[in-house]
Amino acid sequence: MRISIIIPVYNNTRDLPECLSAVKAAAKNVDTEIIVVEDGSTDDTPAVAASMVVRVLRLEKNSGPGAARNFGARHAMGDILFFVDADVVLAPGAVDRVVSVLDSPQFAAVFGSYDARPRAQGLVSQYRNLLHHFVHQQGNPEASTFWAGCGAIRREIFLAVGGFDAERFPRPSIEDIELGFRLRQAGHRILLDRDIQGTHLKRWKLRGVIWTDITCRALPWSRLILNSRETPNDLNLKLGQRVSAALVALAAATLPLALWRVGLLVLPLASLLTVVILNRDLFAFLMRQRGIAFAAACIPLHLLYFLYSLLSYLFVRAEVQIKAMMARPDGALRRG
Repeated sequence: MRISIIIPVYNNTRDLPECLSAVKAAAKNVDTEIIVVEDGSTDDTPAVAASMVVRVLRLEKNSGPGAARNFGARHAMGDILFFVDADVVLAPGAVDRVVSVLDSPQFAAVFGSYDARPRAQGLVSQYRNLLHHFVHQQGNPEASTFWAGCGAIRREIFLAVGGFDAERFPRPSIEDIELGFRLRQAGHRILLDRDIQGTHLKRWKLRGVIWTDITCRALPWSRLILNSRETPNDLNLKLGQRVSAALVALAAATLPLALWRVGLLVLPLASLLTVVILNRDLFAFLMRQRGIAFAAACIPLHLLYFLYSLLSYLFVRAEVQIKAMMARPDGALRRG
């Protein structure tokens, strides 16, 4: 098999050289082509990409990673399309592992996770990247979705299902998750391979995390779930995660009652304690990685994550119901 490693990039001169160096090292024993799709950058990213002696394709205007990956796939010559984000440093054995998995016809696609060594310092960056590692490492191997940060798919299947929906997702969002849904609906199998990893270089700030989670993930993912009427019990949507979100919302709703009667404080405190217990494996992992103080500092961040994720879902659910009511004929609305 020949593998086409496709790296979409936009205004990222800082991370791209290290990303490409790691890709070259990981691919040295495999028949590969490395394609950088330059997504209309306004800085020196095209020159940086060209200096790395790889194939560079350029979009005239910034169109988003979905469109960039599709563009790379159309020009690729490999049997396998291996998508890698420009801020990911592949582990040495990642490409070999992709070949090993997709050498068997039983899987159409495979993806991995970030490793447990995020480069960016700071509480928010460390929490965010380690959370992603933990969630993927605990996910079901028989995956219900796809991840394009470090994931591969057979080219003929990718083209057959239409690739990423770049029109629906013109900016970084859940274009890979939606592709995974379509792959599964078409009867294809996707493997989450815990041994395929890469170091994430992205720096996060709290405001950026909340904005990205709500606008680029929670809202579109909720719409996808409600439209498909399918809620996978996997990754961020496992039953324990959904129960945790409900308990955090319950705590937030009942906390004001403590102003009226202090004894009622037991209800929100019990709810939050239950959330911590339900997520004890995550906090134990964070403690092993960075110590007890770090794990304790991550608890309020994780509670906040549950709260805005549930509120986003409820917003979309209300939005869907309102649209359905408005779409009814007047007579049906009156009878309802």
